[in-house]
Amino acid sequence: MQTNGNQLFHNYFREWMEVYKKGAVRPITYQKYLMTLKRLAELAPDLKINELDKRNYQNLLNEYAKTHEKQTTMDFHHHLKSAVLDAIDEGALTSDPTRKVIVKGKSPSEKKPKFLSQFELKSLLANLYLVNKPNWDWFILLIAKTGLRFSEALALTPSDFDFAGHKIKIVKTWNYKDVNGGFAETKNQSSRRTLQIDPLLNTQLAELTRGLASDKPIFVEGRVFNSTVNKHLETLCRKALVPVISVHSLRHSHASALIFAGVSIASVAKRLGHSSVTTTQETYLHIIQELENQDNEKIMRHLALLV
Repeated sequence: MQTNGNQLFHNYFREWMEVYKKGAVRPITYQKYLMTLKRLAELAPDLKINELDKRNYQNLLNEYAKTHEKQTTMDFHHHLKSAVLDAIDEGALTSDPTRKVIVKGKSPSEKKPKFLSQFELKSLLANLYLVNKPNWDWFILLIAKTGLRFSEALALTPSDFDFAGHKIKIVKTWNYKDVNGGFAETKNQSSRRTLQIDPLLNTQLAELTRGLASDKPIFVEGRVFNSTVNKHLETLCRKALVPVISVHSLRHSHASALIFAGVSIASVAKRLGHSSVTTTQETYLHIIQELENQDNEKIMRHLALLV
């Protein structure tokens, strides 16, 4: 990719996206790059590649941060930084203007609880209405017991189950954001995995899927909206007298329960389909720290007995 130092930064970023990202990332991820491009063109319409320095790059981030939370600003920065580093490799810049920048952002809005405790999760599941055909209650039970992503659970067909081995194969997702739906690739290669499920859930799902078309999604009938399932889950949470969470938080609840039970971070990462153990560690750092504090107390009690 040839780079002209006088080229506008947003035009360079557009070309960089098309060369390096288009077709290499999932369509939904590419849409995020397009949003970054849109905001870059709005905030710095006249900024040229050879004018990029530490100060004006920091000013660019600061302007973005005025209307976005810190994590969103961080994502914006990471997109731009990847393009800037390639511009340096191509000789358009002699130094890295993104080095040691300060990422700011608006105060985060009040967030819903990230996960339920094991007691709260049991209370929620006790209020499910599990009839003899697929419904959203079955869907919620499945995610709570497997930690599947929303799109992964939607894409499940009867043929994805190995009931003799108590296993589920995760090999695809459901493109619920598209009006026509349809199967799509998993988030990454690590997301293609096989999960062990408990005997009770295995028996329940074997009965539930009996007679269903082997290649058709179990839970999809027409257009599916994430908000519809979240609204249903909210009703169940209120009925069970537990904090209101989202469907994605069921995935967090599943992982948190495993970590509290002493399952290794590596095993949890593999079950969730994370591409890196680091992702799991960062997501559940608060739980890991809590367990470390408990371990320290155990260590001190044990050492005191050696006197």
